[in-house]
Amino acid sequence: MTKSKDGLYVALLSIHGLIRWHNLELGRDADTGGQTLYVVELAQALARQPGIKKVDLITQRVVDENVSSDYAQPIEKLGEKLRIVRIDAGPVAYLAKEELWDHLDFFTDNLADFFHGHECFPDIIHSHYADAGYVGSHLASLLGIPQVHTGHSLGRVKRSRLLASGLKAKEIDARFNMSRRIEAEELALASAERVITSTRQEIVEQYELYDHYQPDQMRVIPPGTDLNQFTPGNGEEMLTPFFNELTQHLKAPEKPIVLALSRPDRRKNITALIEAFGICPRLQELANLIIIAGNRDDIDDLEDGAQEVFHELLVAIDRYDLYGKVTLPKHHKRDQVPMIYRIAAATGGVFVNPALTEPFGLTLIEAAASGLPIVATEDGGPQDIIANCKNGFLVDPLEPETIAEAILRLIEDQELWQEFSSQGLQGVKENYSWDAHAKQYLAVVKPIAERSEQLLRVPVKQRAGLYRDRAIVSDLDQNLLGKTQSLQKLAEILRQNRTSSHFIIATGRRLDSALKLMKKHKIPEPDVLITSSGSEIYHAPTLAADTAWAKHIDYQWSPKKIKALLMDLPGLKIQPGSEQSRFKISYYIDPNEIDVEEIKQSLHREELSFFIQTAFGQFLDILPLRASKGMALRYVAEQLDLPLESFFVAGGSGADEDMMRGNTLAAVVANRHHEELSQLDDIERIYFSSRPNAAGILEALEYYDFFSTCKDPQETPKKDNVQ
Repeated sequence: MTKSKDGLYVALLSIHGLIRWHNLELGRDADTGGQTLYVVELAQALARQPGIKKVDLITQRVVDENVSSDYAQPIEKLGEKLRIVRIDAGPVAYLAKEELWDHLDFFTDNLADFFHGHECFPDIIHSHYADAGYVGSHLASLLGIPQVHTGHSLGRVKRSRLLASGLKAKEIDARFNMSRRIEAEELALASAERVITSTRQEIVEQYELYDHYQPDQMRVIPPGTDLNQFTPGNGEEMLTPFFNELTQHLKAPEKPIVLALSRPDRRKNITALIEAFGICPRLQELANLIIIAGNRDDIDDLEDGAQEVFHELLVAIDRYDLYGKVTLPKHHKRDQVPMIYRIAAATGGVFVNPALTEPFGLTLIEAAASGLPIVATEDGGPQDIIANCKNGFLVDPLEPETIAEAILRLIEDQELWQEFSSQGLQGVKENYSWDAHAKQYLAVVKPIAERSEQLLRVPVKQRAGLYRDRAIVSDLDQNLLGKTQSLQKLAEILRQNRTSSHFIIATGRRLDSALKLMKKHKIPEPDVLITSSGSEIYHAPTLAADTAWAKHIDYQWSPKKIKALLMDLPGLKIQPGSEQSRFKISYYIDPNEIDVEEIKQSLHREELSFFIQTAFGQFLDILPLRASKGMALRYVAEQLDLPLESFFVAGGSGADEDMMRGNTLAAVVANRHHEELSQLDDIERIYFSSRPNAAGILEALEYYDFFSTCKDPQETPKKDNVQ
């Protein structure tokens, strides 16, 4: 077997999609996006490095009248050291990646024949995505060539996002071949010498879900950025017509611009930035706030989630009377984004990313490359970016006061602003340019190719099934909180069993309130977060809102009519706006003045549809008829394709009752409100713990032998109905 001399021969495998050197058809379909751009730019950056003999970017050959004939060329060269090699994979028509699985073995054999036919074999095979991971694993075994792998996105994570869209587990497997994808990812992890990721968070929150997860296998190399597109300005940006257009609604457009740029998505947490601006008069005095949140003609034409975000933004602007100080431009073009960054930098402004969770943070790199200091969420990728670039501050996205303080510090201290601007420019060049990426990449793969560094694998235990087969569900306030030691012990048990058990939190709190409490008490991030008393569902790791659930419960829901009808009832007081949400109306109730049945009768007389629940003797929530914690839990169980018998539910108040009734394994933890659930005492599959909070949950998990037999030891065996 002949290998290249005088430098490394690197083979990059990226099988699906459409790949060529010029005029990339990015966004043409779901398979021609970020990964396509990444592998093309990686190949080009590697070919520029000393010590590289040859780079082949290997993909599927496509002969299809519906796509360009470029993709039918077996070889497409770009210089002496760089080429695209296209290999047949059975049918030559253009197929979506989900349809390629049955043809990957043909692709593998044909690629092996290609290497044998040219009598030149790569020093390293770098597979991209699960399909290439499958091929790369087989080639690594067949040819004895070390494999490096990049997942780009992972099946277990993608499955959660698809569940959030309303698809059921069986439908996901059928439409997306998810089981084959995840098995291929496990195979790639089992065979690859190194796995390259973009952030540390990707390793901890995504790869740890896999049986073949090996921490020593992982290496973080941030993807490169096109620094030719994002560059610092020269100060003349403020003299352009575009500056006037961008700032036309501001009273004093010359002030420093606090800039945010993101989709109108609740996870982006843009409202917190307006609140930070609103609670800080000094910041309003010194700066303007510009929020670029996509393009729109009419808010009412946007999808429901975006409408809700804009509603919150406009309400916050009105609440703090920020007219003339804040603007939300309706339109911008993609090629105007670099100019927007440069304008903000020319004014001495700051770029802010207040997202609840940010997997990477490309906008932060773009802003830094434009000379803008940054303020960013402490969750996820921004930790790495600010550590590398030293050009800003990390903040708690749930605390508007800390956001305001960080921005103000940069606006007021010009010396610090200049220092961070300069450090950001240098840090991006050293860490996030494509040349920097290629150098870090070679430092990782060269010892692997030369066999001077080998992964020492630790034994792994594979689960019996492909997916997690059980779930732990708990409320927050009266369940998980209590003694820190017990909570820490529970958190460790949840972590140890993460690959076999889902962790679900179901709370009456809103999303932001729940996240704040979880962060304060260091509660592990759940796989599913049911909030607002069961009226909202979010899926990890990106807190994707379950849009199908929202559509399902929005049935004959008339919140304005309900609030108007109950406005003057004695013993009933509406809670603050921070406790209200789209599908939840929350009140304080005085049971000495009014009975819940009276409220129900008042609403029934008006033929309104609703569900009412009370908690702790003083709180009352009115929800859509189809919404409750129990209904939400059953919806999640159906989505995950898990029987309710495999769900353990811990409750501590009346609001948890409908989660606990039925086929779930349930436990009432001991606390001062557990008497609200005393009527459940004689029901099978409900255990009353002798200890409170997390300690009571641990006691009940042991009682049910949850991580082994997962059943009630006192339950009477069911008889078959067979005559």
